[in-house]
Amino acid sequence: MESYRTVGSAGVAEYVDRRSRFIGEARPVADEAQAAAFIEEMRKKYWDARHHVPVYILRAGGVRRFSDDGEPQGTAGMPALDVLQKQALVDCAVVITRYFGGILLGGGGLVRAYSHTAALAIEAAGVVEMRPAVVQRIVCSYTQYGWLAALVESFGAEVADTVYTDEVTLTFRIDADKAGSFAAALTDRSAGTLAAETLREEYRTVAL
Repeated sequence: MESYRTVGSAGVAEYVDRRSRFIGEARPVADEAQAAAFIEEMRKKYWDARHHVPVYILRAGGVRRFSDDGEPQGTAGMPALDVLQKQALVDCAVVITRYFGGILLGGGGLVRAYSHTAALAIEAAGVVEMRPAVVQRIVCSYTQYGWLAALVESFGAEVADTVYTDEVTLTFRIDADKAGSFAAALTDRSAGTLAAETLREEYRTVAL
């Protein structure tokens, strides 16, 4: 598992240039099926618009797709895709809808409008980093719990659950690249009496 950047949620933004209205919507997608469904959703939502320019990048297979959707070649899809690439975003799709305002923008104007709208949509969705993490569990005594909770916090881990019975069961999520150092610190602090059980691997979302 490796860290990657994507958008954290759905986002929408608008931009107007010489009466042409550009609506950008960004969304996280996991595969081409989700991307295709999102594009079709936007076409239906803005059914009366002249152009729907889709772009998306997927981690799996390094897939990059774009279309000018009737705009002059190279003035819409590629500039929007370039915005995603410059921000190193993957598993991300953007659809830019244009309502023509009756005034021609020219090639340069279209490039600026589509790239700017893509950037606004991404900003609205919010860029996040997905970091590899492991979910771990430790069972300890009440005497040990105080310093253990502090140790977990010192490694930036997120506590998911704490169960109090005859003992304390602490479940937490820690960045994968910190798990080894945490294990060593835990062994040292507990004199080898405590060990973390790894339950699963997953990604942790970190806002940027």
